[in-house]
Amino acid sequence: MATERALPNLWHATAPAAPETGPLAGELATDVAIIGGGFTGLSAALHLAEKGVKATVVEARMIGFGGSGRNVGLVNAGMWVKPDDLVATLGADAGNRLLKELGDGPSLVYDLVAKHGMQCEAVRNGTLHMAVGADGLKDIQDREAQWKKRGAPVEVLSADKAHALSGAEGFAGALLDRRAGTIQPLAYARGLAHAALAAGVRIFTDTPLLAAERQGDLWKLKAGRGRITTRHVILATNAYGGLVPDAPWKAHTQELTILPYFQFATNPLPGKVASRILPERQGAWDTGLVMTSFRMDQQNRMIFGSIGRLDAMAEGTHRAFAARSLRKLFPYIGDFHFEYWWDGNIGMTTNNLPAMHVLAPNVVSVSGYNGRGIAPGTVFGRALAQHVMGDASAIPLSETPITPDPWRTVKSAFYQAGAQAKHFVDRRF
Repeated sequence: MATERALPNLWHATAPAAPETGPLAGELATDVAIIGGGFTGLSAALHLAEKGVKATVVEARMIGFGGSGRNVGLVNAGMWVKPDDLVATLGADAGNRLLKELGDGPSLVYDLVAKHGMQCEAVRNGTLHMAVGADGLKDIQDREAQWKKRGAPVEVLSADKAHALSGAEGFAGALLDRRAGTIQPLAYARGLAHAALAAGVRIFTDTPLLAAERQGDLWKLKAGRGRITTRHVILATNAYGGLVPDAPWKAHTQELTILPYFQFATNPLPGKVASRILPERQGAWDTGLVMTSFRMDQQNRMIFGSIGRLDAMAEGTHRAFAARSLRKLFPYIGDFHFEYWWDGNIGMTTNNLPAMHVLAPNVVSVSGYNGRGIAPGTVFGRALAQHVMGDASAIPLSETPITPDPWRTVKSAFYQAGAQAKHFVDRRF
């Protein structure tokens, strides 16, 4: 992975402090070694420790370095694939089980937040999927019908009601999902880390996995300057699996198309303006071909995001698009400036669903959250913990072989270029 530019990330500026961790040095033995200190890895570690299993997390950089510290912060229920399409892909039994597990995902997140007293700006007033035009309205009506027949508390709102709940102009309606909500994602990841440490997990940062050797029924891992002996390995790196160039078990990254996503956060808006934008503090995203998202934080900053990388060539285009969009969506917003901006990677699979792989004996992974990292990461972390404890049916996915996508690099470049071109012209008139 190329060296990143340092960008001012709101989540890093406002999250409570991370627990004190450092690099591994020397040797240790553990029951389960977890590679990756994000939502999935930390959830797995916490759930293992609560069952008395000795768990160790090694993270190449810092807690929440990857998608967990760059997320929009929408705690969504389910995947963005429509329920009927998901069932058609996975079959009735597996598909409906996955929908149930992920539909209940926000409850798991908010239960953990409450149980461990995490300070992470957690708000559970739902999310708004904003309809762009007649096609967008039809899309959310289909989603409403498919979720309602499964008992989900979702509702299509009229254009007027969507305007009242979002404060935004120009949408044909919105799908309100009351299961969902918002969170400060890095604060949540750090909260999981604090809880895991309190439960007995060992966490080492700045400790990349460098090598792995099978000896009998154990794994000998070289991680940073140390070595770990373990029976089980959970790989929880998702879209950041290529962070360490020569790390073992990277084949799953070849089936992920990297979709970059940026965000800009304004200065805190005046109270009379902030009270009109998402007054109940739902998070929102739209049905547009090049999706955009918007939400508020507890300091009344507006956070706007869309597809694209904030590299030196594209940042100006995306910044101008974000500013134009906010003025179009919220004509009353007045003067503002961007205090923070950052980007991250979304790991997209060919069927837009996550995949579970056994990469080697006692080495398991789930990856490909397709932009739904918070609740699915937490759910799959718990399921991975149950899996290594012996519950072969714990993960609500069937094991599949890794299927590299030969077009992944081309598709990623196309998405970046297409988004940049669209953002250059969108909302100019």
